Amino acid sequence: MSTDWPTGYQNSPCGYCHNKLGSHPSSPYSPCLLFGLSGFSYYASTTSLAPEVYQSLIDRGWRRSGSLLYKPDQRNSCCPQYTIRLDSQSFRASKDQRQALNRLNKHILGERYSKEAARLYPFSRDKAKKRNTDFDLVERVHESERSELKTPPEPEHALQVTLEADNFTEEKYVLFENYQRLVHHEPPGRISKSGFKNFLCSSPLPRSETSFDGKERKLGSYHQCYRIDGKLIAIGVLDLLPQCVSAVYFMYHESVNEFSFGKIGALREIALAQEQGYKWWYAGFYIHNCVKMRYKGDYSPQYMLDSESYDWNLLDNGLKNKLSEKKYVSLSREKTIGEVSADAPVDEMETENKIHDGSDSDDDPPVLDPDAPLFSRNMPGILTKEQLLTEVDLDHVKLRIRGQKAQTCDLVSWYDGDVEDLASIKGIIGELVSAVGPQVAQHMVVSFGG
Repeated sequence: MSTDWPTGYQNSPCGYCHNKLGSHPSSPYSPCLLFGLSGFSYYASTTSLAPEVYQSLIDRGWRRSGSLLYKPDQRNSCCPQYTIRLDSQSFRASKDQRQALNRLNKHILGERYSKEAARLYPFSRDKAKKRNTDFDLVERVHESERSELKTPPEPEHALQVTLEADNFTEEKYVLFENYQRLVHHEPPGRISKSGFKNFLCSSPLPRSETSFDGKERKLGSYHQCYRIDGKLIAIGVLDLLPQCVSAVYFMYHESVNEFSFGKIGALREIALAQEQGYKWWYAGFYIHNCVKMRYKGDYSPQYMLDSESYDWNLLDNGLKNKLSEKKYVSLSREKTIGEVSADAPVDEMETENKIHDGSDSDDDPPVLDPDAPLFSRNMPGILTKEQLLTEVDLDHVKLRIRGQKAQTCDLVSWYDGDVEDLASIKGIIGELVSAVGPQVAQHMVVSFGG
């Protein structure tokens, strides 16, 4: 992981409830272009990012938008964004999800082809019985692809789905512009080629192939492109990581709006995770108090990352009810509070009250002082100052200064700095390490001066 300055904690206008949150007007980043970046977040710009390192980061609540990495502050945001993932091998499509895929397949194949193919290439009795009782996702997503069909006869339409490099093309931009303007209702003045290039065609993740369990697996950033009769009608922007298919963005042409392509895209990505052995599908952040974003919870079994312990908890109705009742939920924190409440003797009730009503309350206001270090901001999942100094070798963090390799201990002013002073190199690096955690800190290179 190679990280460039700038880094920092910032509050941006929320893209979900449109709360301005006191956004800093001098922000160099335009919130309308940062898909998913809203509310309070810590961010870092990166020039290169190994898939293995990014896997570690998303499992600590990070996401990327182009080359910008950001970690939302769930506790202090108006619309908390939680990392969720789906076990692709255990996934069972719901009735409406099955219907969406079957409806598209029927449209692509056409009635004439379906009848003639059934006559010319009939299923065996066992396969016909299995098909009527079991919904095989991988089989169904490929069912109408032109390359998988037996001919003659010819299908009514030709469907082709390919994994391509995440490069910019005019064909892709035409689709993006149509989606943002007519489906996403984005004002035309806020849609640009540069915005599309920066955030959906300029990933810091390199593409490569690796062998895993006897299968060739792609790693890096790709565009999963859907074409009907040669026309590009949908793109899924994907990060393929060692343990998951991570959905970055999905767009489709307004002409296929009737076919529920959002569901089609999700099912194709889950099938990719199943077929290639990635196991997990990460749908992006789950925002329970935003109705338009709750659809991500419709795919199960889904697990939600605990913002404080980094454990995964089943996103079942019980957890969803908690998310409806409280602005911020951490099951590990609730467990800790419950244990303290149950075990505290009478003379320790002051400590218990502090947990419920004092500085450790869910309702604590965020720390808005721009000079306050990250570990003083009441942000969940961040290393404390004590953890930072004991669990991480801050003196040997790798650097690149004007193209030259170095370590933090090589800096003349390093030992005079203070991790609480954000004007110092030690403060800047200490804050970054407290956000990425000890594991990623071992691999990252912080770049200053080009």
